Amino acid sequence: MAIAKPVWRDVFGGFVPTGQIFTDPAMLTIAIGILGATVMPHNLYLHSAVIQTRAFERTPVGRRRAILYGTLDSTLSLMFAFLVNAAIVILAAAAFFYSSYPHRESVDITDAYNLLAPSLGTKAASIVFAVALLASGQNSTITATLAGQVVLEGFLELRMRPWLRRLLTRGAAIVPAAAVAAAMGDAAVGKLLIISQVVLSLQLSFAVLPLVHFTTNRKYVGRYASGWPATVAAWLVAGAIAGLNVYMLIRFAMDGAEL
Repeated sequence: MAIAKPVWRDVFGGFVPTGQIFTDPAMLTIAIGILGATVMPHNLYLHSAVIQTRAFERTPVGRRRAILYGTLDSTLSLMFAFLVNAAIVILAAAAFFYSSYPHRESVDITDAYNLLAPSLGTKAASIVFAVALLASGQNSTITATLAGQVVLEGFLELRMRPWLRRLLTRGAAIVPAAAVAAAMGDAAVGKLLIISQVVLSLQLSFAVLPLVHFTTNRKYVGRYASGWPATVAAWLVAGAIAGLNVYMLIRFAMDGAEL
């Protein structure tokens, strides 16, 4: 980003939503995909499970401390994910659309490696991008595997040998992508990536709504229930997520558009 030198006034202006997101299906799809890729519904289960594995005293003071650390943990994780995703978008806009070598046609992930070097004038940009992409993939794979283990053992009470669990979870992640790449070429991989992120966003409400319901209800968590400001904010955010997903599905159904 330092080499690309984005116009920061335009960057911060881009964080403000516009009404165009409701009229442009492509823009809405990308926005929904970014939401799913940043939050990822399975990570909500994982964060809850991580708190239970920590050594804290089963007393009111100990539980409040665990809630505090859990809040800090999830907030910092989500903020870091937000910054990473924002950096990717900012870099792409600065490097591919406003550089000395603009590439205003559609640029997907398969083109980025080859286009970063001429756009920014340094081969190191492509190498750093490749390493960052590998690290991102490893991080997503690890968190998804751990979350899958939490769901299998916690909700479904299914236990299996570690090697079999790893084989199933990694196979479920790798086989569809490899099959699409082999059958349809590299261009289809970028499209598959966007579709997978949209699917994550569509699943998000099934994790967020129960989470908000349980954490704001004194019947389940007693004195540790969220206060009314947090409760109102949580339900508004949950409603916005569900509303955007429903709106997107309705738009695609009515317009007959494709992702």
